[in-house]
Amino acid sequence: MAGLSKDVPSPTEIKLHQASKVLEISFADGKTFRLPCEFLRVYSPSAEVRGHAPGQEVLQVGKKDVTITHIEPVGNYAIQLTFSDGHDTGIYSWDLLYEYGLHQEEMWQRYLQRLEEAGASREPQPAQEVPRPKGK
Repeated sequence: MAGLSKDVPSPTEIKLHQASKVLEISFADGKTFRLPCEFLRVYSPSAEVRGHAPGQEVLQVGKKDVTITHIEPVGNYAIQLTFSDGHDTGIYSWDLLYEYGLHQEEMWQRYLQRLEEAGASREPQPAQEVPRPKGK
């Protein structure tokens, strides 16, 4: 999790836009960022996504349609997001969200490049049907 910097302004408003799947967060310095649910999910600060050490990151695929289903405050410094795919272990501190807002475009392009290099897709994969044995 990102450290808590005294230089990062506090959020003044957080809005979840369900239809556009965007978390809008405004900060005391006047900056407002619109962070798509998919972006927040694929860049979750959880160990499940980031790994426990550099180089252990797990590329998140098939998250195009993911939404945020619940937002829970964590003290006065962060929020915990629950996503429609069940992921809920990332703690998003204010400074992390601010950093994501500042660098969203280059982070997104890096994600798309990693997907392409892996031959993976943002599209959700259909559930695999398990073949059933033929009846007698």
